[in-house]
Amino acid sequence: MDSIILLVAMIAVFYFLIIRPENKRKKQAENMRNSLKKGERITTIGGLVGRIVQVNDATVVFETSEDRVRIEVAKWGIQSAESMEQAAAPKAKKADKAEKKAEEKPQTEEEAKTVALPIEDKADKAEDKPSYDPEIK
Repeated sequence: MDSIILLVAMIAVFYFLIIRPENKRKKQAENMRNSLKKGERITTIGGLVGRIVQVNDATVVFETSEDRVRIEVAKWGIQSAESMEQAAAPKAKKADKAEKKAEEKPQTEEEAKTVALPIEDKADKAEDKPSYDPEIK
């Protein structure tokens, strides 16, 4: 009797920890693939990145770069998608953070006046050391 209860508990744990989350991910991926629109940035399973030009029932045509290389892939081969506004948002956040850091840390006069010291030539150092190779003089 105890072994049956333990078996049922193990099956329930597997269901809630493995099967159910996987089904949710599959459903989200399917919804993402069905809601693709022209102009969105996509990444394929193979790592190709581009902007959608045309969406068909089973395939998507996208451009990979400014030279207008167009590639047609099956919808199931698309890993992720984001609109152009979402793609631009992280870049704007990085620029804002860089500006804030520049404002927070003003440059002192000493830092502004520091000058790089000249680097000694390696050739000069080589002449000072005696050669241990008997063939080189």
